[in-house]
Amino acid sequence: MFKKFFILTIAIIISLTTVGCSDAANKKEEVTSENLPNVKTQDWKESPLFESNGYTMIGEEGRLGFIYDDSEVTRFYPNKVQKYMWHFWGNEKEFNGGLKVIATHETGGEPITVLEGLSLGGPNNGADHHVPSNMSLPKSGMWKLDAYIGNKLFGSIFVKVYEK
Repeated sequence: MFKKFFILTIAIIISLTTVGCSDAANKKEEVTSENLPNVKTQDWKESPLFESNGYTMIGEEGRLGFIYDDSEVTRFYPNKVQKYMWHFWGNEKEFNGGLKVIATHETGGEPITVLEGLSLGGPNNGADHHVPSNMSLPKSGMWKLDAYIGNKLFGSIFVKVYEK
């Protein structure tokens, strides 16, 4: 009788310990910008460069980017209009609508619409869709370019605008 009671007690202790530990693990508070003040929600560093069909692009390889090689010719400078060829990779269902790009400066302020209503072209340079554009940004520093196709965010690219 004592042996059965002892085994049952040990089994209950192990069960309670296991359940207690798994509940504690599941109840960990998720880290968000709301419960950690002064934490940036984005990493404001320039997006990486990548290659596609012999062209250097900036953005997210296999998702979105535009031709850019960080040379004096392609760099962003305040209020200097430059030509950039955007490229997009993805599921065909994602490409319903035109391209709109909204830019936000790292210090905040009012976001600006850089591009709007551009129709996407077909495959080009290894991408599923492309579109040529003219863009400029008004001041130096880091900028986040949010690319929307239709009304859905397709992706973001971080660029640096250099001093003149």
